[in-house]
Amino acid sequence: MDVGLFDFDLPEERIALRPANPRDSARLLVIRPEAGGVFEDRGVRDLVDLLRPGDALVLNDTRVIPSRLYGRRYRGEVSARVEIMLHKRVDSERWLAFARPAKKIAIGETILFGDDSASNICELGRLQAEITGKGEGGEVELRFAFSGAALDEAIVRLGELPLPPYIAGKRPTDFADTRDYQTTYAREEGAVAAPTAGLHFTPELFAALEKRGVSRHFVTLHVGAGTFLPVKAEDTDEHRMHAEWGTVDAATAAALNAVRAAGGRIVAVGTTSLRLLESATGEDRIIKPFSGDTAIFITPGYRFRAVDLLLTNFHLPRSTLFMLVSAFCGLEVMKRAYAHAIAEQYRFYSYGDSSLLFRADATQ
Repeated sequence: MDVGLFDFDLPEERIALRPANPRDSARLLVIRPEAGGVFEDRGVRDLVDLLRPGDALVLNDTRVIPSRLYGRRYRGEVSARVEIMLHKRVDSERWLAFARPAKKIAIGETILFGDDSASNICELGRLQAEITGKGEGGEVELRFAFSGAALDEAIVRLGELPLPPYIAGKRPTDFADTRDYQTTYAREEGAVAAPTAGLHFTPELFAALEKRGVSRHFVTLHVGAGTFLPVKAEDTDEHRMHAEWGTVDAATAAALNAVRAAGGRIVAVGTTSLRLLESATGEDRIIKPFSGDTAIFITPGYRFRAVDLLLTNFHLPRSTLFMLVSAFCGLEVMKRAYAHAIAEQYRFYSYGDSSLLFRADATQ
C-alpha cells in the first residue's frame, strides 16, 4: 500500500509533553466502525461502563530501562562523541542499538561510556563496548565488556530514560519521567519504550474493573526503539519491522482461550499486547504459548485472530502504529476519528489521551 495514504496533518500543540494527572483522568475517544462518523467523547474511567463482565484485559508488563547512553568512540588516538540508543538484547553481553552520528562508525571501534578516559574496562562510572556489527539506518551491534547482571547494573547507572524524540526534543528528561514513563504494573525489565496505553491505569481503576467482572492478564513484549522510527519506504511492502522479544505463558494462553469460549472479549491494552497476541494465535483462533521474536507488521487487509477491542493512544502520521489501527477499524474510519480528535483538542502520542477501538469485522 502507498504509505502516503496514512498521512495526516497534526498541529504541534496537540503533542502532549506531560501525562494527565491522575493517570486515569485522560480522555477516551470511543471508535465503533459500525457507527460511521459518529464518535463518543468519554474518559478513561468510563472503561468500567464500556467493558462487559467476562471481558479480559491483556496488558504488557515490560519495564523500561534507561537505554540512552552517551560516550566517546575511539579509533586509535582519534575519538568523537556518540549517542547510543539500545533497542534489542542479543545475548548476555550484546545489544543492537541505534548510533548517532552513525556514518563514520566502523566495526572494531571501542566506545567508552561514562568517562572520557579509555583506561579500565568498567568501574563505578564507566563502561566499555566494541562495535561488532553495522546495519542500515544507523543500527550497530555492541559487545560490552561485561555481561548479565553486571551489564544491566552498568546500563542503569549510566543510562538515561529514553523519552520519545517528539518529547525529548522539546524538554529535558526529569525525575517525574522516571515515574510517569512506567506503567504501575511494570516488572519485566527490557523495554526501551513504554507500552503507553497502559500508562492510564491506576489501582483504583483496576479495582473498579475487577468489581465489574473484567479480568486482567499479563504478557511481556520488550518494546524496541524501532517503534520511534518513521516509515521511509513509499510502499508498505518495502518496510522492514525491527524484531522484538515477547512471551505469552501457557497459563495466560489457556485463560484467554477460556474467556473467549465463554463469550467474553479480548481487550488488548496497547498495540504491543495486540501484536504479541496476534503472533501467538493460529488460524484456528486459538492462542498458544509463545516465546521468541516477533516482527509482525499489520496493515489494512490483515485478518485479526485474537483481539476484539484495542485500547491505544493516538499515533504518528505515516507510522506502523497508525497503519495497525487502520487495519483494526478501517482507514477511512480512523482518518475521520483522528480529524475529530484534533478538532476536539485531544492530546496525542505517548503522554496523550487514549482511544477504545472496536474491531471493524466483529459483532460487539
